[in-house]
Amino acid sequence: MPQSRRNLLIGGLAIAGGYAALRFGPPAVAGLFTGDFDFEPIERPAGFRRIAGGDSSSGFDLFMGLDDAPDPEMTATVERVERRICETLYGSETEPGVVRVASFSDYNCPYCRALTIRLSKIEAASEGGVRIAWHELPLLGEASTMAAQAALAAKRQGAYVAFHKHLMRTPFGTTPEYLEVLAEDIGVDGARLLTDMASEDVRRELRESSALADIFAFVGTPALVVGRTVVQGEIGEARLRSLIERERADGPIEACA
Repeated sequence: MPQSRRNLLIGGLAIAGGYAALRFGPPAVAGLFTGDFDFEPIERPAGFRRIAGGDSSSGFDLFMGLDDAPDPEMTATVERVERRICETLYGSETEPGVVRVASFSDYNCPYCRALTIRLSKIEAASEGGVRIAWHELPLLGEASTMAAQAALAAKRQGAYVAFHKHLMRTPFGTTPEYLEVLAEDIGVDGARLLTDMASEDVRRELRESSALADIFAFVGTPALVVGRTVVQGEIGEARLRSLIERERADGPIEACA
């Protein structure tokens, strides 16, 4: 299946899933979770796990049998990323006692906006005990892709966090004109931003995040890998904090040694 059709289908599923959760699902209340976790290993990648029967995922490939033809470039990227899964997922070696969290989001995903705020608050309060690795996974159309490219282009000027936060909060649609205004407000070079958005370096980073999503079998956003635990979808603050502390207690990730 061509990547555009695949993304369109994933985006439709993400919107439908989000509507169903809003319409029928229980609210994520921070103080409700007081239990422990029951984990089960996942087959791919080896050494990671999910919460058994919970809100985490990594299982079937929803698109198995639907691809028109394999994309050689993406196939090669997936193979390369899988060989250095932890480096691509988290970026660098983790200091003892630090829990790394990889967040996959789309700027047009309302749940992603809420989870980004939650993660940022947890990271800030941890005093270095929690580190977030942000991954762009644009699934909801051209505006999502443009926003992801802009954030990664801003990263080349040391302004990723500022762009990420603004794009997550803005009520405006992402357009080149809006990005130029945002670049000026944040103090980055707008012309360079637009050039870097189309660069192979930004394209490679998006491709690697897409490969990670393929390896972990994510079917939408938001998605997390908390230490060695895969989480698909919304997760309340109390449950997320408890999972982070469980990861801290469980020590270094053997798969990343």
